[in-house]
Amino acid sequence: MEKYFGESVPNLGFGLMRLPKLSDGRIDVEQVKTMVDLFMDAGFTYFDTAYVYDGGESEKAAKAALVDRYPRESYTIATKLNASVAKSEVDAKMQFETSLERTGAGYFDYYLLHALQRGNYKLYDKYHLWDFVREKKSAGLIRHYGFSFHADPQLLEEILNAHPDVDFVQLQINYADWENPGVRARECWEIARKHGKSVTIMEPVKGGALADPIKDVVDVLKSADPDASPASWAIRFAASLDGIITVLSGMSNVEQMRDNISFMKQFRPLDESERAVIDRARRALNGDSSIPCTACRYCTAGCPMNIPIPEIFHVANHQRGNAEFRAKREYTIATTGKGKASDCIECGQCERACPQHIDVIKQLKKCSERFD
Repeated sequence: MEKYFGESVPNLGFGLMRLPKLSDGRIDVEQVKTMVDLFMDAGFTYFDTAYVYDGGESEKAAKAALVDRYPRESYTIATKLNASVAKSEVDAKMQFETSLERTGAGYFDYYLLHALQRGNYKLYDKYHLWDFVREKKSAGLIRHYGFSFHADPQLLEEILNAHPDVDFVQLQINYADWENPGVRARECWEIARKHGKSVTIMEPVKGGALADPIKDVVDVLKSADPDASPASWAIRFAASLDGIITVLSGMSNVEQMRDNISFMKQFRPLDESERAVIDRARRALNGDSSIPCTACRYCTAGCPMNIPIPEIFHVANHQRGNAEFRAKREYTIATTGKGKASDCIECGQCERACPQHIDVIKQLKKCSERFD
C-alpha cells in the first residue's frame, strides 16, 4: 500500500514544455517520438503538457508522439487550464475541451489549474474553475486534480485550506531555489506535506540553468563526481524529497533524455555526503549575477509591445565581457521583427505573470542601455 498518493509513480516525468524544434520553429515531432520511445522503454510513464505550451502545439505533439502510438493504459498524461489567458469563464472552461481534442487522450490522469500566483489566483474562483474540475473528475474525465503554484507559502496555505480535496500540488523545486527568498521552495514543499498533499516537481534544473551552470558550480560538482552530469545532481536532489509523485524534466533532445534515464532508471536518493556537495554548489551559485529567467514565456503572451523578453535575457546572460560585439549582434537577431528592450512601456503585465518574480522592467532597462 502506498504511504502517500503517487508513491508508486516512476520518479522521472517528461515535461513537454521545451520540446526540440526544427529550423522553422515547429516542434520536431520525429525526435519527440524517439524521446518518448526511450522514456517508455525505460519504464517511465508520466507526461506533462499544458493548454498554453507552444501555443497548443505541445498538446498536439503529445498526441502524435504518444497517444496515437501507445495503448492508453500504458501511460499517464497531465495537462493544465490557464485562467490568465482566458477572456471569460466560458473561454476558460473551453480549454478543457480543446485539450481533449488536441491530445486525443479521452481523459486526463492529472489535470491542473495552471500557474496560480498572487496576480491571478482569484480568477480561478471568479470563473468557478474549482467546481468545474471537480465536475469533470466526477464524470470520469479527470482522474486526479491539483494546481501548479508560483507564489509565497502564505498563499499556498490559503489555497489548500480553501480546497482541501485537491489530490496534489505542482511546485517549483530545485537546489538553487530551496532557500531562495523569491521562491521559498522549501517552505512551500513543507506546507504541501503538512496538508498531506503529494507533490509533482517542476523546474528541477531551473529552465536549464542547473544543467549548464556557471563554472564555479561545475567545479564543485565535478570534483565530487567527474562522471555525473550537472543535471543529474539537480534532478536527484528533487527526487530525493519525501512525498514526491514525479520530477518533471523538460528534456529538449535525445541526448538529454538518455542522460536523464541513465541516472533515474535505477534511482538512488542523495546520501549525506552528496547533500553536502549540493550545499557547496548552492553557495557557489550565490556569485551568479545572471537574470534568473527560465524561458517559460508566460511574460510574452500579453506583452503589448511584442518584446521577446526571454531571448533578450538569454543574450544578456550568455554574452559577457569581451563578447560585447557578439552580444549586440545576437540581440539584433533576437529582436528582429519584434519589440526591443527600449520599447517597454512599463505596463507590468510581464512582472505579474513571471513565476520567478523577476524585476523584468528593471532588467529590460539595463538591457536597453547595453544593447539599444
